[in-house]
Amino acid sequence: MTAFVQGRHTYFTPKVDDDCADSRDGLGRAQTWIWPGSVVNVAPEVIRDLDIDVVVLQRPRDVELAQTWLGDRYSELPKIYVEHDTPLDLRDPRHHLADRDDLTLAQVTHFNRLMWDAGTTRTVVIEHGVVDPGHLFHGSHASVAAVINEPVRRRWIAGTDLVEAMRQTVDVELFGMGSESLSGRDLNQRELHDAMAECRAYFHPFRWTSLGLSLIEAMHIGLPVVVLAATEAAQVIPSNVGIVSNRIDELVSAAATFTADRELAADVGLQGRKYALERFGLGRFLYDWDKLLEDVAR
Repeated sequence: MTAFVQGRHTYFTPKVDDDCADSRDGLGRAQTWIWPGSVVNVAPEVIRDLDIDVVVLQRPRDVELAQTWLGDRYSELPKIYVEHDTPLDLRDPRHHLADRDDLTLAQVTHFNRLMWDAGTTRTVVIEHGVVDPGHLFHGSHASVAAVINEPVRRRWIAGTDLVEAMRQTVDVELFGMGSESLSGRDLNQRELHDAMAECRAYFHPFRWTSLGLSLIEAMHIGLPVVVLAATEAAQVIPSNVGIVSNRIDELVSAAATFTADRELAADVGLQGRKYALERFGLGRFLYDWDKLLEDVAR
């Protein structure tokens, strides 16, 4: 969403009163310096009177909320549902918006599109884009970075066990919400980028996920990447920006090589930055989104 609101449009974000029983249903603008002034907080009770062209939904509950807040206008407005995740269980891959003719389903990776059963619902893929944090790499720490939110609860899916295996040979600096119990740090985005830049490589150990934004940001920063060859990462991460493998010994060996050679890490990381700017930069991302927004608005 941070990348999405960098476009040339006006973006209305519902904002409920702070004392609302469930403020998750209307947080308004993100508390970040990156969101521009074109993102406007609006009270739910005035949404149906706004000059809206397209409704963008991101959670199952958003469908119900949009119906409530838009009233009779809900059925007449074009809608896009952004599906960020892979199915929780491949034994039940049916999407909750399958066989719908009143909206477009936007998947964030081709892998996700393949794994979800959306039936006859119109589905498109718009790959991730991120705001460029800049070429921050300086590699002062002989370590690799990993970013995992809730690494204890999501141990197997997120590859926390692979981080522990990597730590037997290489220093791994773990970041993310709930990582403190594993000697990790929970930092805000600006602090996270600066801390990642101190490392000499980025480790992406996820077994089951969409393509992680932190992986894309790490390449933007200028870090070489050590990537588990799973889900979308196996398809879109080229060999010249690091290593992609399903063998933990190869991943550990590559991480050890990068941490021992700062100059090599810097050179490979620069190749990764060039690739990330082209494939996951805001220019391509916003162009793709503008095409879809204009299409559904027509």
